Amino acid sequence: MNKAIIFCRVSSKEQEETGYSLSAQQKLLNDYTQKLDLPISRTFSISESASGSKQRNVFNEMLSYLEKEHIKILVVEKTDRLTRNIKDAVAINEWIEKDPERQVHFVKENVVLHKNSRSNEKFIWNIKVSVAQYYIDNLSEEVKKGQKEKLSQGWLPTKPPLGYKTVGEKGKRIHVIDEIRQSHATKMFEYYGSGLYSLTKLASQLSEEGLRSESGKRVPRSRIHGYLRDTFYIGLNRWNGKTTIGNQETFIPKELFEKVQNILTGKNTPKYSKHDYLFKGLFKCNECGGTITWETQKGIVYGHCNHYRDCSQATWVKQPDIEDQLITCFAKLEIKNTRLMEWIRKALAESHKEETEQYKQSVEDLNNRELQIKTRLSKLYDDRLDGKIATDFYETKFAEYTKERDEITSHKQRHNSADTKYYESVSALYDISQRAKEKYRGANLETKRKLLNLVYSKLMLDEGNILYTYTEPFRVLSEAIDTTNSSKEMEKANLLGESFEPEEMLGVPSLKSLSDGTCPIWLP
Repeated sequence: MNKAIIFCRVSSKEQEETGYSLSAQQKLLNDYTQKLDLPISRTFSISESASGSKQRNVFNEMLSYLEKEHIKILVVEKTDRLTRNIKDAVAINEWIEKDPERQVHFVKENVVLHKNSRSNEKFIWNIKVSVAQYYIDNLSEEVKKGQKEKLSQGWLPTKPPLGYKTVGEKGKRIHVIDEIRQSHATKMFEYYGSGLYSLTKLASQLSEEGLRSESGKRVPRSRIHGYLRDTFYIGLNRWNGKTTIGNQETFIPKELFEKVQNILTGKNTPKYSKHDYLFKGLFKCNECGGTITWETQKGIVYGHCNHYRDCSQATWVKQPDIEDQLITCFAKLEIKNTRLMEWIRKALAESHKEETEQYKQSVEDLNNRELQIKTRLSKLYDDRLDGKIATDFYETKFAEYTKERDEITSHKQRHNSADTKYYESVSALYDISQRAKEKYRGANLETKRKLLNLVYSKLMLDEGNILYTYTEPFRVLSEAIDTTNSSKEMEKANLLGESFEPEEMLGVPSLKSLSDGTCPIWLP
């Protein structure tokens, strides 16, 4: 007895909602085969949510099953449920022409197509396929028009990246910051921008901190890489190889984004081997400038120059000996006089008060200007809808206002960062300098690396001895500490007692200069 297979397809969500569901199709086709006493070998279904590639795979799987299982009869609802393109129609025709017993039953159209069908039936079949193809082509064209219009309004016609969400009714949807996932996106850029993470390690770190995909799975390395490359975060929408100015609010500073791009495309992307040594990549040879190599010999980690260039350095230094030297270096940052320590804290608080007043005025000016720009953009859009201005004029002014708005946003981000982190950064730098030994001793491998990168811009080895250069904020802080630790300042502090004021310290650099560096929030 001949067997049949059933092929069901729903092409849109609207069809499902108006009674053309897969289950409704399947019931119709099951009733039909029962009337003809046709056993069903298998049912193939394609839902509206399936991607184009998934639909193609199911269709090809169905054709392969017909051939492999020698099925003679294919049952579908109607022509456009089977195929909507010429390529698939050709495949169906070839399958039919190979065997006169093969048939395609179009139930709602009351047609059975086979090799010996009348010419008018085949003609109608081809016409229906062509119409379906035209419908799809026209639909694609309308979609592209809609996408182009969406882009011209400053919105991306697809799902936004991590840290954003889509809101609004259909046809008026826009992308806004997702307060719940924004922190993940910010940390993603900050972590990778630190230069301490590979993409693999970054994906693991974000996963540990709770980042998950919409399906609840871990976000893969490739997706993280795509996010880091996405110009959407700096207000530029990329679509089909073209970049347009976006209307979305941004929260990733352009400077950080550009730094991340340099790391992604440069040669300084961090790489991790089987042995993740503490000092890997941190020390250079003082003689030849080559990177110090670290390796394990009989359970002990040694560092030595690899002599890639002519070099006379021969010492293999043990890692514990290097750490002892670092502890001594950290001790040089400590202030010896406790009274001076309290005066410096007082100076920090006074400096923060002055900076806060300046910040408030600057932000107020920026907010007023931003409100003006938003009002102009809104009026510009209304004038375009009303046909009062030409498209070329609209696009020119839109680009002009959007650029100015983005510049204001960038300035506000810097001011916000300065206001929230100025006092905290300087205080944290000061606190780190006084407790660096304890912090280093109690830290894990990753935190030790971060501490070393924060304090030192250059670490060299010369026959096992450490030579170092401070990062700019710690250079300034070191000079201040050297001054306060001098016998002259110690004597002055003891003589003046409580009447001594912070500004009376001689030679101490400006506290503001300390905040010009960056103190990361991830140090405990």
